[in-house]
Amino acid sequence: LLSATGAAAAPAWREKSIIARAADRARLLVALHRQGLLPDGYDVDPATVPWLSPALVRSVHLFLAGSAAKICLLPLQDNPSFQERHGVDEQSLDLPGWERKLPLDIENIREDEQLVSLMRSFCAERGEGIVRPSALPVDRTAVIPGAFYRLQLNHDFTFRQAAEVVPYLDSLGISHCYTSPYLKARPGSSHGYDIIDHANLNPEIGSREEYEELVAALDRHGMAQILDMVPNHMGVGSDNKWWLDVLENGRASQYADFFDINWDPQQRGLKGRVLLPVLGDYYGSVLEGSELHLEFSLEKGTFRITYYGHSFPLDPCSYPFILGHDLGRLEALLGSRHQGVHELQNLISSFANLPGREETDPEQVRTRYRNKEVLKKLLARLCREIPEIATFIEGNVVLLNGEKGCSESYNLLHKLLNMQAYRLAFWRVASDEINYRRFFDINDLAGVRAENQRVFEETHRFVFDLIATGKVDGLRIDHPDGLYDPRQYCSRLQAAASGEIAASEKVLPAELLLKERPLPLYVVVEKILADFEHLPADWLVHGTTGYDFSVVLNGLFVDATAEKTFTRIYHRFIGHSMDFELLLYNCKKLIIKTAMAGELNVLADELHRLGQMNRFTRDYTLNHLRETLIEIISCFPVYRTYITGDRISQDDRNYVEWAVSKAKSRQQAEDPAIYDFMQATLLLEIEAGKGNVLQNTAKKFVMKLQQYTGPVMAKGLEDTCFYIYNRLLSLNEVGGDPRRFGVSVAAFHHANRERNSYWPHAMLNTSTHDSKRSEDLRARINVLSEMPGEWQKALARWSHCNRGFRTKVGHGPAPSKNDEYALYQNLVGVWPFERMDRENRVSLAGRIEQYMLKVIREAKVHTSWINQNRAYEEAMSQFVRRILDEKNAFLEDFVPFQKKIAWFGMLNSLAQLLLKLTSPGIPDTYQGTETWHFRLVDPDNRRPVDFHQRKEMLAELQRFMSVA
Repeated sequence: LLSATGAAAAPAWREKSIIARAADRARLLVALHRQGLLPDGYDVDPATVPWLSPALVRSVHLFLAGSAAKICLLPLQDNPSFQERHGVDEQSLDLPGWERKLPLDIENIREDEQLVSLMRSFCAERGEGIVRPSALPVDRTAVIPGAFYRLQLNHDFTFRQAAEVVPYLDSLGISHCYTSPYLKARPGSSHGYDIIDHANLNPEIGSREEYEELVAALDRHGMAQILDMVPNHMGVGSDNKWWLDVLENGRASQYADFFDINWDPQQRGLKGRVLLPVLGDYYGSVLEGSELHLEFSLEKGTFRITYYGHSFPLDPCSYPFILGHDLGRLEALLGSRHQGVHELQNLISSFANLPGREETDPEQVRTRYRNKEVLKKLLARLCREIPEIATFIEGNVVLLNGEKGCSESYNLLHKLLNMQAYRLAFWRVASDEINYRRFFDINDLAGVRAENQRVFEETHRFVFDLIATGKVDGLRIDHPDGLYDPRQYCSRLQAAASGEIAASEKVLPAELLLKERPLPLYVVVEKILADFEHLPADWLVHGTTGYDFSVVLNGLFVDATAEKTFTRIYHRFIGHSMDFELLLYNCKKLIIKTAMAGELNVLADELHRLGQMNRFTRDYTLNHLRETLIEIISCFPVYRTYITGDRISQDDRNYVEWAVSKAKSRQQAEDPAIYDFMQATLLLEIEAGKGNVLQNTAKKFVMKLQQYTGPVMAKGLEDTCFYIYNRLLSLNEVGGDPRRFGVSVAAFHHANRERNSYWPHAMLNTSTHDSKRSEDLRARINVLSEMPGEWQKALARWSHCNRGFRTKVGHGPAPSKNDEYALYQNLVGVWPFERMDRENRVSLAGRIEQYMLKVIREAKVHTSWINQNRAYEEAMSQFVRRILDEKNAFLEDFVPFQKKIAWFGMLNSLAQLLLKLTSPGIPDTYQGTETWHFRLVDPDNRRPVDFHQRKEMLAELQRFMSVA
């Protein structure tokens, strides 16, 4: 067109355009190749691709479909094959391509099979559009599953592999495939709970097309899926664009409110900054060890700091510190009047005058975003056009990176780092100074503020797209206790699934509308309940994920009459008594003061500010309040309460009063008035007339505290106490209480009647990806409660036989008697049915060795994950290897005893399976547990499942049944 109009008549311009066009073609082919879109038979060399074939056009369109653009237009007249099939209106032949008319009527466009195929691929890549809640049926009613089967999806078990097992699951009678999270997670994630992008599928699990194949396979067999949803946290790092934006822009980031960050902590050096505890050593050592590198992107005009696999963007306001350093050197090279020097000076001034990262005014924030991106592009262009400027900048980068061995040479880089919206720190600093909420104590899983409406919409839009288009029937909500207001969140889910209320509106009207009819969306929550606790009746869900059922069911197979005998056996073997309640109290205090001290400091600071607002409480010191807070949290009887500004249940009131009373009784020397202040604060019983500011501050403190007590209980009980108190290990299960030694038949029936009345569609699990031990393994250990005398004698024989394998580490034996006691129980549970050859025995020993290493680290008695006692760990590993050596006499005694246990354990397993299938609720089968499954805690329980073997076993059973 340009040639025809004379615009490209100049030969030099034409030659330049031809060369540029060839380079563009080469870049396009390389880009297609990198994305795996280059058609078969094509090469990245443009010389081998003389014309734009239909296959190549399709690949280009699919490449464009994967862009981040919100709208992607597909001009049909630009598709040569489309024009070949349908022609072009003759009257528009002389017009430019964008003005030509196609003879095909719009209503007949779906008759073009190639175009329909292309559009399907488009939808598979980009999704089928944002489905607003109003697009969902007004009378939508939740699909109630019949039976679940949990699949762990990851790079080793993908959508395509899941689709292959659908017929098998159908044959088992499964109605719903219950999947682990499959939104885009951090590369290499084995579990999917570290999501980094809520708007896309995890490419390691499969493409959109492969996902659609799974959906189609489920549909063909009359099945559907339940998705594991993670609203509480997401993975943060160099692969999370929201997090990187926060690091670049601080409080001015459009995503600053997405994460639960305390921008005003006690530490002066963290005001307006985020602590990043990612360094492997102390900051000064890492800096002067030249492990932190300043880098400049010539293409993008941006600076960043890299540290091994980490990447941290720089605040554009700090660019002048780099660009302007020793500017006289550039002036001497090019001359002070050189146009490039003037342009660089203007850029330096413009970067410096950007609205700062502390800005929160919307208009100023928009100005910052708009201008900083323009300035980056101008900087990149300037460097491309004037190579001397690029060389000058690279020289400054080298200078700032310092010279190893010269301490002063790192001063500039240190100063630059102090200008950023983050502070890089040794990973050990996190426990004391972390200023963002985490999932438990995991630094790279940051808490997300799902209570923020915009956050809710951004993190749930894609999932509701899947729900609205029939690809997902319901949700399993992970860790609801981490949410600011779980009740509000559950209401919001149902409101979004209802055609009557948009998710952006207030939640309460949706509750009123939904109260009189079935819920529109099937939802279960991973709520861990104490045996005296109930799921709040006003949560708009169908029940829990079933840990409460699993605990009651398991207790049926424990002989309660043997409790005192079993306790005596345990205490005699380990050489001392162990009070579980005191142990749990101490474990929780340990977690509070170590792994989660940073979050406690934030809460204590908030509490101190609250105390300063009242003349009667202003004398309570920060340290005194902090210690009181530790005591009350350590005495809390449940994971958390659900107090809000407008409601407090009697149960929550009782829990708070119990915890305060217990804490007060443990600290007789303390002033009791401070506990009264704490109780009044936790129950929001602020005296009338004290003002809204005081009441709002108290509410904010209570809501944040409730998000903290759950992780403390989980880490203190499940991840510490359960690895120390080893009386009967089958009771040490998620949701369980080792003090409850057995469940009566009457209690089991009562629990079933309660569930049938209030939560008839709750999930019933017996094994999960988080279980400490699989159901069949627990069933074996339960048998020990029925034969305490034989167990005691066996312990004595085994300990005597293996005494020579124990060593001394420090002042005690290694392994300790408590760890040895736990090892024997686990061996009784995990030993396989079949006779083992040498290879299988070595494999089992390896599993046990790795498991016991995790046990002793989690217990935090002789070693831990952060302070590893190598001598004790090696002693434990050697003990395991030696006692399991086939030449050891221990096995001659152990194997016959274990076989007897295994027989009765098998009967227990079959009985509990029958009860699970017939109790009120919906049974869930964790992958692989439909056959004998003797697995320990993760990663042992997340090992690959041999579905081929299980298919053959099922086929054999079906043949047998047909003959019978």
